[in-house]
Amino acid sequence: MAAATSPIKVDTATDELISHAAHFMSRSKKDIVDAAVREFIEAHRAEINQGIADALAQLNGTEASAVAMMTGLSAEELDELGGFSE
Repeated sequence: MAAATSPIKVDTATDELISHAAHFMSRSKKDIVDAAVREFIEAHRAEINQGIADALAQLNGTEASAVAMMTGLSAEELDELGGFSE
């Protein structure tokens, strides 16, 4: 099964850097971006995992906690707006 692809948008200067790297390394732009993203994620894995842990700690299985996390509103602010009947 072929991997699905999605377009990404980068600014002109970044696209130029990707193009130069691809040309001089005899690789495709896709390969350069793929390698760069994987290296970035590996270098920042601890930060990403901490963000996941922080997000999960905010969730308690209720709709209110999910909405609070997505909107940035506190439980009190949600209650002021009508709250949730769980």
